[in-house]
Amino acid sequence: MDDLRSLHEWRAKVPEPGHEWIISERRRLLKRIRGRRRSVGRRLLAIGALGAAASVAVATLWPQPPAQGPAATPPVVRLDSSVVLVRAADMASRRRSTQVPLPTQWHYTKTLDKQPNSETTKTQEQWLRYDGRQAASFGEDGRLTVGKEHDPLDPGDDDLSPQQYDAKLRKLPTDPRKLLVKITGDRHWIEGAREEGVPKSVEPADARAYRVIMLYLSRYGTMPPRLEAAMFRALALIPGVRIEQGVSDAAGRSGLGVWLERAGDARPFRRYEILDPATYRYLGTRTVWLRDAFMPGSSEPATRKGAVWSTALLTSVIVERPGQRG
Repeated sequence: MDDLRSLHEWRAKVPEPGHEWIISERRRLLKRIRGRRRSVGRRLLAIGALGAAASVAVATLWPQPPAQGPAATPPVVRLDSSVVLVRAADMASRRRSTQVPLPTQWHYTKTLDKQPNSETTKTQEQWLRYDGRQAASFGEDGRLTVGKEHDPLDPGDDDLSPQQYDAKLRKLPTDPRKLLVKITGDRHWIEGAREEGVPKSVEPADARAYRVIMLYLSRYGTMPPRLEAAMFRALALIPGVRIEQGVSDAAGRSGLGVWLERAGDARPFRRYEILDPATYRYLGTRTVWLRDAFMPGSSEPATRKGAVWSTALLTSVIVERPGQRG
């Protein structure tokens, strides 16, 4: 027997469903759908509550209200700096130690720089011999030029060679409070202050400690892990250290923007030091103008509110010769 033909004949004898059957079944189907939606909604609410509780347990967030008006920017998410810096210290303490470079080795860095009111991002590569006696870079003609940097034995030269800098770094204490005392009282950093319009002698101790620690973290190539961890713990002791999420460097990398909030700060801009949110390595800087900035005697702003100057540290490694990139 042809099974398909029999099935077709049997189907022809079955009447089409009536209007009453369709309405009742439709109601039953809609009732089931509504019931499932309520069940799924209750599950999603439970999952959302668990997720919210977990995020509060990890870190406290304080969203700031967005600015009013058509030019409003996305709300800033400020993180609990003490929580973030404890994590950073823990991560740093577990890094692998690096060897002290030889005097004849070279420190290679690759950076990006994007100036305010400019769409051009400048790339710079530089090689500095570890003893500080030579430096190298590519000229506009694309040729590598090697020349004398400075004489580290010259008492009139205030710049530190990488070797001198590293030796100074390794003498620092790993106790966070002792580290702050050492940094704030170091004459090299007191005399080397170059803040805009701020005399060297009146730089607040907290501001100096913050500035120097961030300088150290930006030159992490030979940083001992225990000392780097102490740097983050010392930062947590400085009043006014703030951390914001989603701050981008000149390479477009999103990170944790660290800045120092100071009472009575008259500067028209805010400078962020950016850390990688996963490794807490230094990424670069982002300076944002909070209001128009004027040159003395000028009625036109030199830099307008909202302008951004950003940098990025792409590479920082020790190599054997100039021109080598790692």
